[in-house]
Amino acid sequence: MSNFDVFLSDCPARTTLGLIGNTWVAVVLVALGEQPRRYTALQARIGGISKKMLTQTLRDLERHGLVARPADHRYHLTELGRSLLDPIGALVRWAEEHTDELLDAQSVAR
Repeated sequence: MSNFDVFLSDCPARTTLGLIGNTWVAVVLVALGEQPRRYTALQARIGGISKKMLTQTLRDLERHGLVARPADHRYHLTELGRSLLDPIGALVRWAEEHTDELLDAQSVAR
């Protein structure tokens, strides 16, 4: 295992965190964690994502080895992608549990 320091501007791990921290990346990974999907089924599952953004997100995930699309054109998570389901799932649960508190804090700050 390599030693990376995410506080350095040129750290590859920082780039990885940037990818994983993207809202659409997390949502696509969770959707593909449910089951493999064709492009149109994936877009239907994820409300509000544009075709351009979904295409860009899928390409980024493929390039980073997190998603694959075999000849049957159904996107699925790789083993590396599957390894993110628990951490991302924890963040999704946290967001669902604390959104009301965050919204309250935002309204007070206005």
